[in-house]
Amino acid sequence: MTGMAPKKPPQISDTPDRRMRGFEPAGRLLRERIRVAGESRGFAVSRLLTHWAEIVGEDIAAQTRPVKIKYGKEGFGATLTLLVRGASAPMLEMQKGEIQKKVNACYGYNAISSIMLTQTAPIGFAEGQAQFTPAPKAEKPPPSPELRARAHETAEGFGDPTLRAALEKLAQNVLSRSESRAKLKKG
Repeated sequence: MTGMAPKKPPQISDTPDRRMRGFEPAGRLLRERIRVAGESRGFAVSRLLTHWAEIVGEDIAAQTRPVKIKYGKEGFGATLTLLVRGASAPMLEMQKGEIQKKVNACYGYNAISSIMLTQTAPIGFAEGQAQFTPAPKAEKPPPSPELRARAHETAEGFGDPTLRAALEKLAQNVLSRSESRAKLKKG
């Protein structure tokens, strides 16, 4: 038995070898592909793309879009290229320092050393349309009178008017969802 090597204990991995059972969020399925696509354009932090308005503010985000990040030969001092409406470029040129500070705060260190502005027409460019403002959220239709009456009946037994109003609103939401699901099943 002297020629036999001792058995190694099994290694415990943080990630399972098989997929979850049941529903798996689409974001988890696509996370690796999104990361690779973002890194091909220089975006090691995809949050810069997905939360651009939160990072730089609504007023700047309405006029700009991050296009790519180009790193220097040594890996330090990257250049962020922003797509900008032509008329907004002079004002944004003066705000480059502020934009740079906000983007570096997103990274957690001074990743961006310079910002380059690329001007475009507000209607788009050769590859497709450059959307500078997000589409407005669709407003929900008001609840039907029957649904409001049912919600009012549900919350009627409570004495506190604030609590009653909150429960009535909750009942409206629950009842409208159940009606929508019933319509989907019929159609």
